[in-house]
Amino acid sequence: MVKLLRQLELRFPDWIRSGVGGDKRKTSPANSDKRPPSRALSGLDSEMTAWCRDQANALALPKLAGKVQVAWNARMRTTAGRAWWPHGHIELNPKLKDFSEEEIWRTLKHEFAHLIAYERCGRRRIQPHGIEWRAACADLGIAGESVKHSLPLEGRKMKRKHTYTCPACDVVIARVRPFRRAVACHDCCRKFNAGSYHDRFRLVKGRL
Repeated sequence: MVKLLRQLELRFPDWIRSGVGGDKRKTSPANSDKRPPSRALSGLDSEMTAWCRDQANALALPKLAGKVQVAWNARMRTTAGRAWWPHGHIELNPKLKDFSEEEIWRTLKHEFAHLIAYERCGRRRIQPHGIEWRAACADLGIAGESVKHSLPLEGRKMKRKHTYTCPACDVVIARVRPFRRAVACHDCCRKFNAGSYHDRFRLVKGRL
């Protein structure tokens, strides 16, 4: 039995085996110390990586300079970029290439500022867009940087195929995914039951 399992294991690539018996920890953006997904390293941008390393060395952050990497991630939709710390990885949305060169580098600096802020603070908990991040933005020449981008990055258009109707007011609510528990009409509950749930206003699925 053990021999058979070993033979099966060799037939799968590393990324599948890691999902079966490897590290099952969930990943999260820059304020996490957990490992980012392997796709973060696909589409490595050597020019931007080299720039970040030069900047990190100039800011006396040699450890960050030794690990920072910038890559393009085609799976990103509405997010312009994101950073992973302490691994020093930055992902950029390829849709940024539809905009100006200035916008691309501004986004890179925005994300790199996250890595700088966390590298400077070590394990100390900080706000993602707090004073440490703003100071890093200023060091990179984008003082006063906005927390969120305003780029018209289109996401996937998902069809709302699940409909619910309130039996009291007949309002129709369309959803991409169905409710997993009983849900009542918010307006009716607020108007007739002091905002608390009442089964009288429970939404009925599929009634148009």
